[in-house]
Amino acid sequence: MKNKLIATLLFTICSIGLKGQITFPPDGNKKASVSEYIGITEAKINYSRPGVKGREGKIWGKLVHYGFADLGYGTSKAAPWRAGANENTTIEFSTDVLIENNILQKGKYAFFIAMGEKKATLVFSKFNNAWGSFYYKKENDALRVEVPVEKVEQSTERLKYEFVDQTENSAVISMQWERIKVPFKVSVNLQKTQIEAFRNEVDSGIFYRYWQNLQMAADYCLTNNINLEEGLSWADRSINTYFGESNFKTLSTYAGLLQKLNRGTEADSIMQKAISMGTSQDLVTYGVRLNQMRMHEEAFNIFKKNYDKNPDDFYAHLGMVSGHFYLGDKNEALKFCESAMKKTTDKMFLSYIDNLITNIKEGKDIFN
Repeated sequence: MKNKLIATLLFTICSIGLKGQITFPPDGNKKASVSEYIGITEAKINYSRPGVKGREGKIWGKLVHYGFADLGYGTSKAAPWRAGANENTTIEFSTDVLIENNILQKGKYAFFIAMGEKKATLVFSKFNNAWGSFYYKKENDALRVEVPVEKVEQSTERLKYEFVDQTENSAVISMQWERIKVPFKVSVNLQKTQIEAFRNEVDSGIFYRYWQNLQMAADYCLTNNINLEEGLSWADRSINTYFGESNFKTLSTYAGLLQKLNRGTEADSIMQKAISMGTSQDLVTYGVRLNQMRMHEEAFNIFKKNYDKNPDDFYAHLGMVSGHFYLGDKNEALKFCESAMKKTTDKMFLSYIDNLITNIKEGKDIFN
């Protein structure tokens, strides 16, 4: 390994003096990059992929040293593994994240692993442009986290990083090489980062020129029951600014936020105006949301009012399915499934209603 390192360094030094340099393929360690979004947070890893190359059983504790060691080159006397090959493996997050429930601020970090037989220490270093870990300094650490090392049956020839076990606000990043895997969980405060993104964008052109964006930001606050006062200001702007518009979506969102803020009289007045402007589909969508908020009586009243006004409309019948179901009357819900099927010839809608019927009969939730 030392001979290869010396050869690589000599090649690099000689190359510096060249005025023009031809392009060579990598020296066997393929460069790679992998990225995914966790919520609205981009996570990106750049690394090089060494191969096992017939060295099974000779990687861990040998080619890759355990713990922190003096590598015989550079200034570090206690260096971790570079978690790949060649230059630093780097990991970058566009917002603050939690690494195994430990806060790591947004930014780009050199990523090292101090390997062990059963546990590994992950190291996120603020100095991210070194070659390997030969100049590693503990004082540059932003975070250290200890995680289990897992043994697997299937051998991975070339080292790789993967995003697995994704949820809306988390993912597990897994380093795999030979028969070893080192996974660690990355999670984000999705609501916090989403609100911060809205604040950053709310006065930009994409927001103030389009009522839809302001309404969606306000609606996010309403749906998640967070940031209500600021959400109300965005809802107001979606209606009353130069590019604002009074329509069912903007008015119903505004009314919903007023209701959350205990301004019920104003909310009722504005909601009545919104209902008079809503299409059948608007009203059914609104009623479904009320059911999701466990406001089942209020939802049924909306569905019934819409059905009385639009008795031949497919969406009105679909709304009555939801209304009766969440009031516990499954027989009436099934009757309206049958009547809804008579109001459409669309194969996608017919298939959807078939699934509704199956779920109702099996006692499963619907419209969730």
